Amino acid sequence: MTTPQVTILIPNYKTLELTTLCLRLIRKHTDPSLANIIVIDNASHDASLDYLRSLKWIQLIERQQIPGESPSLSHARALDLALNYVTTPYVLSIHTDTLVRNNKWLPFLLGEINRDDNIAGVGSWKLESKPLHKHVLKSLERWGQVLYYRLIQKKNHALEGVDHNHYYLRSHCALYRMDLLKKYQLTFADEGEVAGKAMHRKLIHRHHKMVFIPSSVLLKYMDHINHATTILNPMLSRREKSVEKGMRRIQKNLERFNASAILQNTSLDI
Repeated sequence: MTTPQVTILIPNYKTLELTTLCLRLIRKHTDPSLANIIVIDNASHDASLDYLRSLKWIQLIERQQIPGESPSLSHARALDLALNYVTTPYVLSIHTDTLVRNNKWLPFLLGEINRDDNIAGVGSWKLESKPLHKHVLKSLERWGQVLYYRLIQKKNHALEGVDHNHYYLRSHCALYRMDLLKKYQLTFADEGEVAGKAMHRKLIHRHHKMVFIPSSVLLKYMDHINHATTILNPMLSRREKSVEKGMRRIQKNLERFNASAILQNTSLDI
């Protein structure tokens, strides 16, 4: 029997439909001998937890809520809790709104991290389907801001990819070498930052490579519905963006995956 190479970590918080879809797509498109699946429930106390308890092919960890804990820290600490159970050479974090497209997704990621022994992690900064012209306009806007702030010598800003706001492998798709995480005693919640941010920085400082896979490539294998958990649970965020608009975006993404058929296919739970 093949020994699993990767453990997939998936935090859950009150997203029954997305969690069901996410797990069933993994079940459909993943060689079970290649991966272990650990789902960490973050004190949902709802139907999503009941569903997870019914699955025999995952390992479920039920995490207790910590009063005053921010949603981002809760997410990072959930991943850290599961790290204690990882025995495979690689560990992959994804979200319940990360949706797998085809059977080659996991071999592809493993192939990318094994291109070079010095690669510590591979994955995504942003993974979303957007028209090319929107990507171009966003890039032009960002570089215009960078040049302007440099001109006026403003350093206290929050521009993506600059200084402390550096790019890092985000937990919606981030594959790491487990031996390096243990060697350097790295955690997702390191320094109380967003999951994986300090981890990424520290691996770079130790002269390891961290590889960002372009969205145009990664979208062939998987997709990510940005902020789906906070849209479905508005109390988690202070964003003023329309929940109604967010729900339409989620529905559009679900239609691309023929979600209704997957959600009706209960055989994928066995």
